[in-house]
Amino acid sequence: MIAVALKEEADPALESTVDDIAWHSLGDLGKTIRYFKERGVSRAVMAGQVKHTQLFKNIVPDLKVIKLLGQVVNKKADTLLSAVIQEFEKEGIQFLSSVLYLEDWLCPGNTITNRKPTSMEKSDIEFGLPIAREIAGQDIGQTIVVKDKTVVAIEAMEGTDACIRRAGQIAGRGCVVIKTARPKQDLRFDVPVVGPRTIDSLIEAGATVMAMEAQKTLLLDKTILLEKANASQLTLTGFRA
Repeated sequence: MIAVALKEEADPALESTVDDIAWHSLGDLGKTIRYFKERGVSRAVMAGQVKHTQLFKNIVPDLKVIKLLGQVVNKKADTLLSAVIQEFEKEGIQFLSSVLYLEDWLCPGNTITNRKPTSMEKSDIEFGLPIAREIAGQDIGQTIVVKDKTVVAIEAMEGTDACIRRAGQIAGRGCVVIKTARPKQDLRFDVPVVGPRTIDSLIEAGATVMAMEAQKTLLLDKTILLEKANASQLTLTGFRA
């Protein structure tokens, strides 16, 4: 297994799980492509998170990145990642689905915790879902927070956890969090993810429900995630598009 770890984001522990690794910056697109080609890599998978706020950090772009940024119509996550994948494909490196081999960790289309949503919480999900899809379709964010059929917070660059905590500060306990994929989600990148850290944010904010799009949301460390959710009387439920 060959890996390129992003200096700005990756966990150093990754080194112990792969056969060969290089630490590159987000701006090292050309170097990353060369590294893969030298090792005969023809298929790759994107894993983990790259915060969109990195756009405003002191990343030094190489010539490939400078050229790419000059060609894209905007700097939305979907636009940038699609362009990056195209650069790899020009060099014979194909990206596969990010959920490859992780099908068992995809959220099902039902409630997966002991606590079920109340009728009022179901109403908030129904109210918020079309709004969440519209926001995701505009590539603004994948998460919104609703309470009493009012949108409390919308995710942008800050990420899901920060959005949830902000909603808790604004509206207090009882918020319903809705996380959805883009209408035409490319499973090769930026797949919606919920993990134990998300549960911590829900607990901190006093949220009671998290509704996620079925078969398009990854549940990381699923066993730990469910244990935390059940211990805190949280509801985790899936919905189908």
